[in-house]
Amino acid sequence: MNLAYHMATGGGGDDRPRLPGSLHLNRRLGQWLRFHAEGRVTIRPGKVELGQGILTALAQIAAEELDVALARVAVAPAATPDSPNEAVTSGSLSVQECGMALRHACAAARAIHLSVAAQRTGVPIEAIRVEDGAFLGPRGEAVGSYWAQADEALLDCEAPPDARPKPAAARRVAGTSAPRLDLPDKVFGAARFVHDLRLPGMLHARVVRPPSRGARLLAVGEGALPGDARLVRDGSFLAVLAAEEHVAEAAAARLAARATWEERDTLPEEAALADWLRTAPAEEGVVAERGEAPPALAHRVRAAFLRPYLAHASLAPSCAVARWEGEALEVWTHSQGIYNLRTDLSKTLRLPPERITVRHREGAGCYGHNGADDVALDAALAARAAPGRPVRLLWSRADELAWAPLSPATLVEVEAGLDAAGSLASWRMEIAGNGHSSRPGRAQEPTLLAASHLAEPFAVPPAINPPLAAGGGAQRNAVPLYRVPHLRIGLRRITEMPLRTSALRGLGALVNVWAIESVMDGLAALAGADPLEFRLRHLDDPRAAEVLRRACAMAGWAGRARAEGTGMGLGLARYKGSGAWCAVVAEIAAEAAVRATRLWIAADVGEAINPDGVANQIEGGAIHATSIALKEAVRFDRRRVTTESWESYPILRFSEVPAVEVHLVPRPEEPPLGAGEAALGPTIAAIAAAIHDALGVRPRALPFTPEAIAAA
Repeated sequence: MNLAYHMATGGGGDDRPRLPGSLHLNRRLGQWLRFHAEGRVTIRPGKVELGQGILTALAQIAAEELDVALARVAVAPAATPDSPNEAVTSGSLSVQECGMALRHACAAARAIHLSVAAQRTGVPIEAIRVEDGAFLGPRGEAVGSYWAQADEALLDCEAPPDARPKPAAARRVAGTSAPRLDLPDKVFGAARFVHDLRLPGMLHARVVRPPSRGARLLAVGEGALPGDARLVRDGSFLAVLAAEEHVAEAAAARLAARATWEERDTLPEEAALADWLRTAPAEEGVVAERGEAPPALAHRVRAAFLRPYLAHASLAPSCAVARWEGEALEVWTHSQGIYNLRTDLSKTLRLPPERITVRHREGAGCYGHNGADDVALDAALAARAAPGRPVRLLWSRADELAWAPLSPATLVEVEAGLDAAGSLASWRMEIAGNGHSSRPGRAQEPTLLAASHLAEPFAVPPAINPPLAAGGGAQRNAVPLYRVPHLRIGLRRITEMPLRTSALRGLGALVNVWAIESVMDGLAALAGADPLEFRLRHLDDPRAAEVLRRACAMAGWAGRARAEGTGMGLGLARYKGSGAWCAVVAEIAAEAAVRATRLWIAADVGEAINPDGVANQIEGGAIHATSIALKEAVRFDRRRVTTESWESYPILRFSEVPAVEVHLVPRPEEPPLGAGEAALGPTIAAIAAAIHDALGVRPRALPFTPEAIAAA
């Protein structure tokens, strides 16, 4: 769990003075940073690089607080047990949790080193300044350096609560755009990804998947396999090992043809998905409730919004490398949470966690809980059959699209109304769907895919929703930003899980923001008001109002004139109700299919450590949301997911990417907020509103294909 989830679920029973972010649960300074005599400093965050540029921002924070050049800061990849346990890199929380922990830790380390230099030289600590790691006295004389004191174990202590990071006005590195530290290796082809990892004696493995959900392996026919390939089987887990990758590929294909499976129907009817979401067994609860329903409403809007199952659809399939040495296991993975993965590997393999080392290496861009954890268990199971040999296991595209955790299908039903004065008076909303988290390390049983296929299988626990205080899952962003006297938000967490579901970028915010903003547009029309004016009239949050005004000013909303077949719409949300504010205006062209042509985005993320990185994340999230809005849906029959390729699961092409303009509201004095997920809900909502502006139709089902628009 991330720190916020940990605290929200009672995991914070620690009466020591509160330390910022993840530092509170990982208090030893030496875990976070180390100085080297040759003039470098290594920071060791527990958060990982997933393509979001977080390691660059963390290095900037360290360089700022230590007063060293950014080029001197190296970032060590996360690994158990050396790195702080920061749980999962998710929820747009890395700067809030890890960044603020590192800022405090570096400020503490700076103070400790200056104190030692002052004691040795007699120069008052307040008279010492730091220039690129060198300690200088009042006349510019050298009185020490981090590097001269590097080997003295000064950081082998707990972080003091009274460390004082620099005030906002004194920062020169944090708050300034810096080039991504990870990009040169990627651009010039250095072996940075786990897919590129090659170790001496490495074998290659492939998994033969069941033909459908619920299938059980009955038998594997006799016969030779290509080359040196050999079979690995544990119950219904079936794999092959070979010295060469192409041999493993051929062997897996041959083995699949020989396997006999028992199959059954386990999935609902796709065409009746909304009905299944209404009626499937569920736990029911109330997310938020206040006020009494008014006796009469002058105008009312009722609407239902359906989002399908969504795939993560990373460009490269998941990959892992594993090696058994005696009773110890070492795994290289692109997991978002190395400690959480270690927990579930320990449960599945019945191996003490201290015998498992998990090392992070980057993979393809990660947008939530994809197959990275599952493939790590696959690799470990295959490697167990070849002790002492590293085994690299790569998923196929079909594995990635059909067997990785999916973002759950969700039905949101809203009824809202206006009083006689045209003001928002009542809001009722019901959300139905599976939970949004099956991440490892959070349940009694392991949640990894192959754990349920073993000869002694583990049950697949239903996905959970984190509590609203930790951002929520299906209920994320379900409470409108707008002032409304009567409010009730209900939640049906479906406890049957025909398709394994977990977190995808934005979680429930994707459908909830779209539903809220679409209904607000409908109410504005009933009130005879402009959508912008109607929203501003119901906003008490000045930072929300500011991003809304700025996005509309960027787009020329006030004097807009549109050509036939084009439309413009807007969307607004504060991510999770506690994160970044984001407003989006979308322009679309209604051609043979809807095409998003331009997006104008204003965001308030508090302090932006690396403004260019923040803009990249917001832009990337908006483009991802555009793909979801216009293209993406997992299709299935009664037994299997049928979208197993790019042809059947299309995503936005480069030629279809809209022009994106991003404006960040400068707030250097405010706490930083995450950026990677804030734009998704508002972008989908803005595209839906733009479709109505162009065509007079409000789409009620994702994706907004010609067929869905016609049905609306």
